[in-house]
Amino acid sequence: MHIKACLFDLDGVIVDTAKYHYLAWKELAERLGFEFTEAQNERLKGVSRMASLNILLEIGNIRASETEKIQMTNNKNKRYLEFIEQMQPDEILPGVLPFLESLKKAGIKAAIGSASKNAPGIIEKLQISHFFDAIIDGNTVTNAKPNPEVFLKGALALNVLPSECVVFEDAASGIEAALNGGMKCIGVGHSEILQNADLVISGFINFSIDRLMEL
Repeated sequence: MHIKACLFDLDGVIVDTAKYHYLAWKELAERLGFEFTEAQNERLKGVSRMASLNILLEIGNIRASETEKIQMTNNKNKRYLEFIEQMQPDEILPGVLPFLESLKKAGIKAAIGSASKNAPGIIEKLQISHFFDAIIDGNTVTNAKPNPEVFLKGALALNVLPSECVVFEDAASGIEAALNGGMKCIGVGHSEILQNADLVISGFINFSIDRLMEL
């Protein structure tokens, strides 16, 4: 396979912002009067903000109007932003920086493909903007994963074919989105959750371009 570009999900791949999402959703659930567990939080990975809220409300067996839902997501996001405002570059996951540097040296393009509307701000906080040729996020995408829109827009922005892209994802819905878009996909995390990926790695430590090119 001739790889020209790598597309990265943000949360759980580049940095662990998932913990801040979880804390913000957990606080919302507590205000609504029910417990929201880390196991239940797995269902929210790679899902848009409003879709995540709908899952949360389903878990709590709570009904809400569209106006109330918008207020809830705004409150959740405000709390999340308070968490990520304190983020530092040392929160980048192990092995990510050396891998991004190796892509840059090899002339392989890179983009972020994230459901998060806060992706540009997080990338700036982490001081890694110079590694990415494009950022496709929740502000520019209509359809949530597993729809492949976010990754197809990434390929378009990088001027490469979907078949020339490899996606790095930590969520089952993201892997499905990559495959739906005709791309190869590397799962970052646990193989039992990410079993549909072409390859699963526990993280980027010791992961090299040579291994990437074996796909």
